[in-house]
Amino acid sequence: MFGSRFFFALKTLRERLWVRPLTYVLMAVGLIFLAQSADRLPEHIPLPDISADTIEKLLTVISASMLGVATFAVASMVSAYAAAGRSATPRAFSLVIADQVSQTALSSFIGAFIYSIVGIVAIRVGLYETAGRFTIFITTLGIFSWVVLTFVRWVDNIARLGRLGNTIEKAEAATRAAFRPWSGSTALGGVAVLDMSEGGAPVCPAAFGYIQHIDMDGLQSWAEEQDVWLDLRSVPGAFVSPARALLTIDWPGAPRELEDAERECLVRAFVIGSKRTFDEDPRFGLIVLSEIGSRALSPAINDPGTAIEILNKLTHILLERDGAAKQEEASAPRCSRIRVPALSPDDLLEDAFAAIEKDGVNAVELGIRLQKSYSLLARAQDSRMREAAKRRSGLALQRAEHALTFPDDLERVVRAARDGAGGLVDGKSANAGD
Repeated sequence: MFGSRFFFALKTLRERLWVRPLTYVLMAVGLIFLAQSADRLPEHIPLPDISADTIEKLLTVISASMLGVATFAVASMVSAYAAAGRSATPRAFSLVIADQVSQTALSSFIGAFIYSIVGIVAIRVGLYETAGRFTIFITTLGIFSWVVLTFVRWVDNIARLGRLGNTIEKAEAATRAAFRPWSGSTALGGVAVLDMSEGGAPVCPAAFGYIQHIDMDGLQSWAEEQDVWLDLRSVPGAFVSPARALLTIDWPGAPRELEDAERECLVRAFVIGSKRTFDEDPRFGLIVLSEIGSRALSPAINDPGTAIEILNKLTHILLERDGAAKQEEASAPRCSRIRVPALSPDDLLEDAFAAIEKDGVNAVELGIRLQKSYSLLARAQDSRMREAAKRRSGLALQRAEHALTFPDDLERVVRAARDGAGGLVDGKSANAGD
């Protein structure tokens, strides 16, 4: 019933570091035995007779070099992962370890090593005849070329992997992707609702953890079969427990008691894990970006430029989401029987800016950039976003009034709010620097 669980598990599995190398190893071993099928070609086809000694020497060169290259690759990747955790945030580790170029490179090196070892054994036991030896020779040259090209590409990538700028780009891309299911009048494919109604028969999980994925299509199918409406009470990123409902059931007539099998089926639509993921959880992406900016403001790093860059990216993401929501406002929800709480602009701005606003309150340049960001968001198409931006602008000014002791610094922040927002600040704050 709940088929999207399989695809979510498959996607999660592909991000594991061992999966792709194992796949390449199986492919390498398969190529060795597939080459033997060439010996069944018609004998009248003329093929060069490559000696077994030539192929064995070529395979020996590959096996001797690939093990060292693979070891070097692992050491470099581990260093990059550690650097990402130190310079950015540990929450971004999953994005760095899922880097496709590095996984492909490591898999290619390990696969080529296994291919050469198995190939040497096959050559020495006389597994191939003329056609088979020629096929394994051509295959070996192809693998050697692939490994060289992969190595060159990987060297260019590993030079940036784990660096702060690269990690920020990955977190930004993951956050943008997580916002896509929340566009327009739909949320995760269901009907976005600003104010959820009370009541309904609750369905609670038996475990503790964070919701990582919800099979909306499966829930929609069940709701249509039972002729009911479902109200999601917990969305991806929420921490749930047996005391918190995953959803409530809105029965059209007199409610009935759910059978244990039905309740278990509904709970299985929710993938619950020990940590939050970026998939379908845009608030987590905003938090991770905010953590990177907040860490840059620590006394040990003291890098307000990085925090300003993060503010720019957060503002861009939120404005892009606002524009996409307006364009897709009229789109019909895929799961019309499921009501989903819409993302709150207050929560989004809290996740995105609160930590940087608090930690960078003593930096006048950061205060000015914050006010400019709020001024842009105060012109969003969503009225709720406009009001939330105005409230946050006022809070940021109040923090500045308490933290900035030099009058000129405070006046610059107030002027940025006044000029950029066209009157967002009230009379008291606008005169604070006079």
